[in-house]
Amino acid sequence: MREMVESHASDADIRPHIQASLDQFLAEQRPILEAIGPETLPLWDSAKSLLNGGKRLRPLFCYWGWSAAFGEASQRDCVVTAASSLEFLQACALIHDDVMDGSDTRRGLPAAHRQFASMHRGSQWLGVPDRFGEAAAILLGDLCLSWADQLLLTSGLPTENINAAKIVYNEMRTELMAGQYLDLLEQARGGGSVERALRVVRYKSAKYTIERPLHIGAALALAPQEVFDAYTGYGLPLGEAFQLRDDILGVFGDPEVTGKPAGDDLREGKRTVLIAIATQRANPDQLNSLHELLGDEHLSISGIETLREVIRETGSLDYTETLISELLEKSLAALNAAPLDQKAVIALTDLAHKSVQRSL
Repeated sequence: MREMVESHASDADIRPHIQASLDQFLAEQRPILEAIGPETLPLWDSAKSLLNGGKRLRPLFCYWGWSAAFGEASQRDCVVTAASSLEFLQACALIHDDVMDGSDTRRGLPAAHRQFASMHRGSQWLGVPDRFGEAAAILLGDLCLSWADQLLLTSGLPTENINAAKIVYNEMRTELMAGQYLDLLEQARGGGSVERALRVVRYKSAKYTIERPLHIGAALALAPQEVFDAYTGYGLPLGEAFQLRDDILGVFGDPEVTGKPAGDDLREGKRTVLIAIATQRANPDQLNSLHELLGDEHLSISGIETLREVIRETGSLDYTETLISELLEKSLAALNAAPLDQKAVIALTDLAHKSVQRSL
């Protein structure tokens, strides 16, 4: 069994324990890759770099989902390790997402496919650097997906608890990949209704970011069905609010805060709820701006500001902000009515506010 990260992870802040779990697991994987061939170590380096950052929302929701369901205290360290596996799944999703979107940066650093393309270019290897970069990043994402399973299964928890969690874990991965495809499809189809945009939000992000990690925590605690139901009532609207906030940041966010270039979602042509509402409400001139500028990979700062003005003037930004507030209120009402440990409810309430009140 893997040595415990630290006895009894602090309830005040388990992020350092999550990082310690990730660091220990990665340290175990490095000699395996090195034995295959030292030239594979850039895969490890890229994963290590990506996993040094992030909000850790998924493992946090998983951990507090376990704690709120009166999980066995003696299993706390193992649960932190199991929850940390979600960071590898998130890394897989981010790496692949950046390839699909052609993103240049992630968390303020070059995206994985750009790192590998740069390595190819600097080494003057044969072939096309960008093709090599994309292929290497896809493989790195697959490796992180494999490591996610491995870390969960070797967390040290009893087989019964892991098997219960794995059922949820598998369903979550299917929902995530289907949601990613729906997102890709919406961009190819040029977007559509608000309802379709919200469906992408639900399956690409909301369930995967909050509801399912909570369910995994409940499964690790071998909780009854009423706890799973309560987590759906809390987690789904909160997950939707979280993604809507992310969509706003993708258009109006400060690159110093988001780690992505200004207006990156506009260059990528993301068919978000913001865009769906703006399209529905736009006058002919505004609609023309949306059609001409959205998805232009060379979109200028002036073009970004034009699209921002369309989103503001159509009321789409205000509508989305109101929807975020309503979803947060609905989420917290479901949480406060649930049969959960009250200390953990306080932590989940704090997490809810932090999830949707991120700074621009």
